[in-house]
Amino acid sequence: MPSEVAIPIAGFKDVYDVSAVEKALHELSPTANEALRALYEKMVRLGGQRFTVKPSTLPEMERLFAELPNFTEVLEDIRKHLALCIDSNDSIELPPMLLLGGPGIGKTHFARKVAELLGTGFGFVPMSSLTAGWVLSGASSQWKNAKPGKVFDTFVNGEYANPVIVVDELDKASGDGQYDPLGALYELLEVKTATRFVDEFVELPIDASGAVWLATANDPGRIPEPLLDRLNVYEIDAPDAEGARSIALAIYREIRGSHDWGRSFPEAPSEPALDKLASLPPREMRRALHAAFGSAKLAGRAELSPDDIQDGRLRKQRIGF
Repeated sequence: MPSEVAIPIAGFKDVYDVSAVEKALHELSPTANEALRALYEKMVRLGGQRFTVKPSTLPEMERLFAELPNFTEVLEDIRKHLALCIDSNDSIELPPMLLLGGPGIGKTHFARKVAELLGTGFGFVPMSSLTAGWVLSGASSQWKNAKPGKVFDTFVNGEYANPVIVVDELDKASGDGQYDPLGALYELLEVKTATRFVDEFVELPIDASGAVWLATANDPGRIPEPLLDRLNVYEIDAPDAEGARSIALAIYREIRGSHDWGRSFPEAPSEPALDKLASLPPREMRRALHAAFGSAKLAGRAELSPDDIQDGRLRKQRIGF
């Protein structure tokens, strides 16, 4: 079940100037990139206004504290910032955050939960798969197969002016010698410069200053110091035994509740099954649970047994990955 949200839509904000788009569309040459022409037409059709959200009261966060016990410090800071918005006309404003810790401890899962809590849009940028800076900020329309970057896409095709944008595995970004894959973030993480962020494909400014930035990383030594200075850094430890059980139970209930077939399973697994599940990292818990539900169903059971829960990491080691 997602956390109960008490953050209503508060108003609207212009993320780009429609008249500027119309002017750029009119001035396109007959030989201009057809994808760019189609994008300008879409921007005019959609209009530049997007929803903004702000809290009228503090959202209920106790369930998140229980489900994500190793993220207590981050959640406390988020609650403080939300409290500042309650009696003002300000929209949600959170500082850019970096969640630092080992793989598989739930950093990306936490980021998605924050997006649910805030009730805004969600953009996801997996830096480990990127080899050029233009994936964030677009490539010139002069290039073959060029297109806008993920930041522009999140704002233009989304409904909100303050979406959560997750930059996953920030430390694994790699360039190709010509592009800095992190270059756009220097501008985007500063409110003053983010208000007129220009995607290289579109060549028109958008106001990206409302974005809520959440980055994840394993190794801070691979992140440039000037970029670290723009982020609030939180070191996330692996959950203790009690915390792992809380996370395991939360993931079980989330998967069960999001599928119609989940009704045939009990609201909580047996204690032995929960203990087995809690011995896994949070990332493996989710994978193991999906397979375990299927194993139980094939065996004609409506409850998981400990034997249904297998550690996928052991299988990978056996086949040499």
